[in-house]
Amino acid sequence: MTTPPHTISTLPLSWEDVHRDTRILAGMLAELPAFCGIVAVTRGGLVPAAILSRELDIHLVETVCVSTYDDRDIRDPQVLKTLAGDGAGWLVVDDLVDTGATLQVLRGMLPKAHFATVYAKPKGQPLVDTFATVFAQSTWVAFPWEPPGKGS
Repeated sequence: MTTPPHTISTLPLSWEDVHRDTRILAGMLAELPAFCGIVAVTRGGLVPAAILSRELDIHLVETVCVSTYDDRDIRDPQVLKTLAGDGAGWLVVDDLVDTGATLQVLRGMLPKAHFATVYAKPKGQPLVDTFATVFAQSTWVAFPWEPPGKGS
């Protein structure tokens, strides 16, 4: 499956944008009961997880690996690495929820976790518990850690 034809604009984010927005997310999450650890969704969730780890003073950081993109091609989710348990007490972090395919898989694996993303699009929004900023579904988000010409 390829990039949806309704994608009409690309929004390049800077490191400063991501850092600022992740700190906003941290402020929202700080109001919740403390988490025992963070689960970063690789690869997009690694940078936000590192920032949240510092901001929320959480030292235990794990990863799960679910791949739904190959460049701009969207494909069925592939689970590459999972985490034991039901997610109770854990904060699952990703950079963006787009269609929700990744979080749908992760919610099945870690149903008791709290799911947070820095950015959300309308189709994926119902699958995330906390997010900082919403973008239009038609926006292609280009993160600063991605090679030029690639997107998330």
